[in-house]
Amino acid sequence: MRETRFIDQNKEKWAAFEEMLHENRKEPEKLNDLFVQITDDLSYARTFYPNRSVRMYLNSMAQRIFHDVYRGKRFPKERFRSFWETELPQIIWESRKALLLAFSVFLLAFGIGVLSSMLNPEFAHTILGEDYVAMTLANIENKDPMAVYKASRPLGMTIGIAANNLFVSLILALCGVLAGVGSLVYLMYNGIMVGVFQYFFIERGLFWKSFLTIWIHGTLEISALIIAGGAGLVIGSGLLFPGTYSRTRAFQISLRRGIKILLGIVPIIVLAAIFEGFLTRYTETPDFIRGCFIALSLAFVLLYFVWYPWRLSRKYAWQEATPADLPPDQPVAIRFNVIKSSGEILSDAFTLLKGTSRPPSAVFLAALSCLPWLFILLTPIKP
Repeated sequence: MRETRFIDQNKEKWAAFEEMLHENRKEPEKLNDLFVQITDDLSYARTFYPNRSVRMYLNSMAQRIFHDVYRGKRFPKERFRSFWETELPQIIWESRKALLLAFSVFLLAFGIGVLSSMLNPEFAHTILGEDYVAMTLANIENKDPMAVYKASRPLGMTIGIAANNLFVSLILALCGVLAGVGSLVYLMYNGIMVGVFQYFFIERGLFWKSFLTIWIHGTLEISALIIAGGAGLVIGSGLLFPGTYSRTRAFQISLRRGIKILLGIVPIIVLAAIFEGFLTRYTETPDFIRGCFIALSLAFVLLYFVWYPWRLSRKYAWQEATPADLPPDQPVAIRFNVIKSSGEILSDAFTLLKGTSRPPSAVFLAALSCLPWLFILLTPIKP
């Protein structure tokens, strides 16, 4: 085919494509079809007209289309917005039983901490540590019981608290891989510690002063902690209750859902750290203002994580969890005649385990559930 005839046959199509590229809002499907057709024409031009201007023109257009596709992937604004508006609330709604269980366990642990402190005055020394108790008692004697929140610079304190609580929430959620037992144990320990910490001030007649100080940041911080525990239970549910999926496939689905819940509380943890670093230290602020601030924080948690998912469930009639879009399993051949790194050996071990028909035994899962105590000793949440 002559070049002039090739151009005559396609120039109207190319003109339409040019017009589409100039549009402010481009539809992804049309842009994908455009890229396929232009690259087909470009391949033809490279074969029959390698040194002609038509090849350069088509190559330029293909580059522009690729740039638009790549730029759209770099700035997924719609995807970001839909995650917070629809996707995360839907996951929260579908995981409401796990979140309710996490809240109940934390509330029970909080009560155990308070009751244990009432029955044994030395219990606080065991949970909070001798140094922390001695420091707090010294602050009480100096007429400034909340001085611990004024000891560091605001910015450094904020960064340290945010890093600590993000790490604690990550461990709390990932302990869910231990059949959910790990998350429950870790959540219960932190609930006991919070109960002990609050009763420590109640016992000394400082309830109202401590409440208006601690819960300025604690409302968001503890809410995020409970939700992280719920995320861990969601992750563990795939191992315990695979349903019609294979245990591996069910775990993949539950892990994705748990990680999304964990991502959803990251801004809350950071915001709570900002409150603790910059606002909690102002203990002389009028009680009414601090009380309103705590009420607003609680209202936000209840609105976004309780009322809003319920409202959307009524609007969209969510009943069951939406099926996950996972790639099909592919058989993986293990090569035994090559030298491998430690990571490759570990990957091959999981591949072999995946190929066995026997699920993890209850004894094995129970043994794994003891591991969270190691994390408890290493990374307790800061009061």
